[in-house]
Amino acid sequence: MLRGIVIGALGVIVLGALLAFVGVEAGLVPANADAKPSSLERWAARTSLHATLRREAPAAPNPVPLNDANLEAGIKLYAQNCAVCHGAADGHPSNVASGLYQKAPQLAKDGVEDDPDGVTYWKVTHGIRLTGMPAFAASLTDEQRWQVALFLKNMDKLPPVPERLWKSLKKS
Repeated sequence: MLRGIVIGALGVIVLGALLAFVGVEAGLVPANADAKPSSLERWAARTSLHATLRREAPAAPNPVPLNDANLEAGIKLYAQNCAVCHGAADGHPSNVASGLYQKAPQLAKDGVEDDPDGVTYWKVTHGIRLTGMPAFAASLTDEQRWQVALFLKNMDKLPPVPERLWKSLKKS
């Protein structure tokens, strides 16, 4: 009896995997960037990201001092590497951002100021799978990634000089 249950369960798993494979091979899973993601896809991506962040994001505070020089460096790095997808101070998405799948948050409106420093740093460092968010570990130094995280954490309460620099950025 137990043998029959195990064989039946394995049969269901193999049949499910085979149907999934045939569905992908037949093009039944949308590959276009303008298709609405399924509930399963959204759940899997969100759940995996949150579990990974809980496990891997640094818990220590940002080691880069909060000062105008580091904020300005973070703003300049953001302008060069992030604004095309995440927007500038005016809050209007670029043409690239408008066509992205998944939609990148427009950080002037949908800020990450409440996120722990380590979460933002982790996302900048490693990127986010199944989105357009690239990993910057190979192209930005550790200090630069922390400077971007510092700016994003404080973008709603910048001192006057960094605030002027931030407000001077226009959509790319």
